[in-house]
Amino acid sequence: MHQTAQRLFVFILTLWVGTLITIGYIVAPTLFATLDSQVAGMIAGKLFRIEGTISMILSAGLIVFANLLVKRGLERYQPIRWYLLAMLICAAIVAFILQPMMNSLREEALSHGFPVMLSPLAVTFGRLHGASSALYLLQSLIGLVLLWRLTKPVDGSSS
Repeated sequence: MHQTAQRLFVFILTLWVGTLITIGYIVAPTLFATLDSQVAGMIAGKLFRIEGTISMILSAGLIVFANLLVKRGLERYQPIRWYLLAMLICAAIVAFILQPMMNSLREEALSHGFPVMLSPLAVTFGRLHGASSALYLLQSLIGLVLLWRLTKPVDGSSS
């Protein structure tokens, strides 16, 4: 039973980290390489908002799942909860602080008839975008570290 629960945990985590990598490092760059930057930014922003929601739901759910596994005697999941909490914090900072600030700057620039990157707000927007990107990268790296740790054989058995 524990083995099935552990496999389910790793499966969910793998799908989640896969979406982080796919959206952040394949889809978004492709959008900017093929579309007008303003259109690409709007689409990418929407995708990152969806990804942020997925990240918060899955990190919270996996923390609960890890707590259950620890209560069932799987101590290796004890430190995993801290990694998941760090991923949740990254997603929450972006979703509740940085993205609303960036959206506000974008709306303000558009109300003056400019795309944000051609407005006087471009520097501030760029800094917020940089912070958001850094947190996304950190979240992605933590996810990869978690996968690495959780796929390491515990006792050397092959089952």
